[in-house]
Amino acid sequence: MTEQNERIEEELSLKLFVVLTRANQSIKKRVEEDIKRHGLNTTEFAVLELLYNKGEQPIQKIGDKVLIASSSITYVVDKLEQKKLLKRKPCPADRRVTFAVLTESGGELMDRVFPKHREAIDGICSSLEQGEKEQLITLLKKVGFSAESYS
Repeated sequence: MTEQNERIEEELSLKLFVVLTRANQSIKKRVEEDIKRHGLNTTEFAVLELLYNKGEQPIQKIGDKVLIASSSITYVVDKLEQKKLLKRKPCPADRRVTFAVLTESGGELMDRVFPKHREAIDGICSSLEQGEKEQLITLLKKVGFSAESYS
């Protein structure tokens, strides 16, 4: 590759980074606005969404699944428990494990909120056709894997 081609590649990579970052910020802002309308923050919503879609989860594993620092999980679970949206349930097989479980109120909230959230996400992505969405998913995964292995 010539020096000029290398420069063009670097410039394109920088432009891609800026465009990707701005798109991420715009999407994140809209999603946060949608979630706040329901009286939750994004971390609380992520935990409730996980429990709503996957069922009870060990509290120790929630952080990995919703990309939250493990040091924050106890705080978030405490807040959701205070709001009576989830409860802790001891594991009968292992005393060291405690599950987070949606309460009836938590399930009812998510029954109301999640369909609207899904619609909001669909609206945000409405400028893309199905094939474009599939292609973008593939490309972003590729970039993500590349970023993870880059040193």
